[in-house]
Amino acid sequence: MCLMFTKGKVVIMRHLIDAKELLPEYVRKLISSAEDIIASPQQYVERCRGKVLATLFYEPSTRTRLSFESAMLGLGGSVIGFSSADSSSAAKGESVADTIRTVSCYADICAIRHPKEGSALVAALNSGIPVINAGDGGHQHPTQTLTDLLSIHCIKNKLGGLNIGLCGDLKFGRTVHSLIHAMSMYENNSFVLVSPEELRIPDYIRQEMIKHNISFIETEDLQRAITEMDVLYMTRVQRERFFNEEDYVRLKDTYILDKSKLALAKKDLAVMHPLPRVNEISVEVDDDPRSVYFKQARYGRFIRMALILDLLDIL
Repeated sequence: MCLMFTKGKVVIMRHLIDAKELLPEYVRKLISSAEDIIASPQQYVERCRGKVLATLFYEPSTRTRLSFESAMLGLGGSVIGFSSADSSSAAKGESVADTIRTVSCYADICAIRHPKEGSALVAALNSGIPVINAGDGGHQHPTQTLTDLLSIHCIKNKLGGLNIGLCGDLKFGRTVHSLIHAMSMYENNSFVLVSPEELRIPDYIRQEMIKHNISFIETEDLQRAITEMDVLYMTRVQRERFFNEEDYVRLKDTYILDKSKLALAKKDLAVMHPLPRVNEISVEVDDDPRSVYFKQARYGRFIRMALILDLLDIL
């Protein structure tokens, strides 16, 4: 959140940059709004008429960019922006700070994705409009966290008292880092962190969990761990985060969720994935009612609609 001064008045400029801003009371507000949008979409089709969303995507995206654009269009607003750094003035050397200053002249709110950690914060500090972090490097992805929280809430009818498994790339997975932090704020949640040694969660996250007495175990055995999970959050091994192609090839197929593994799980397990998937979830489990990752993608549109309305003070 930033303060701006206009003709002697203090104007509060609100942004969403870090998952740590997603305190339970704020999440509750956004989930309530999203649920109302789901139940009564026609009441929201004109809410953002005359408003413009800028999507500044410096790296590839399908679900995040399109869900933001779909969210704004569903609210009656308009969308401008770019889908890669090559199609923006970044290719000419323009800084993020200068880009956001310019975009602030054309739009009312902005969603930015950038491969460098901290870029969304730089944008917020130089922006004249609300900025939403749509993913910065391997660091934060707060709107995916909101998507995940809405999904869990709608599917499990609660956000506490859950055993949450996170499997795959826990080192570079920004969605994993944000979700651990967010779900740690709800009572009686425990975590099972499944990964090869090379892709374990960063030490700073482990130390935070220990500091706050969050219950968790680390293991390399998905088949044994899956039996007690209420939620299984699968992730792909992210090729774009590796410096060594040989390491990626060696680790990319470490975990593959298939029918045989899913047969060991609870009947009400929720299998989630931020997508895109590569090989880590077999297509043979797509029709299992426990596989909710495409439903999860749909929820992303509604929670982003709620967030846009909140940051524009339209709720």
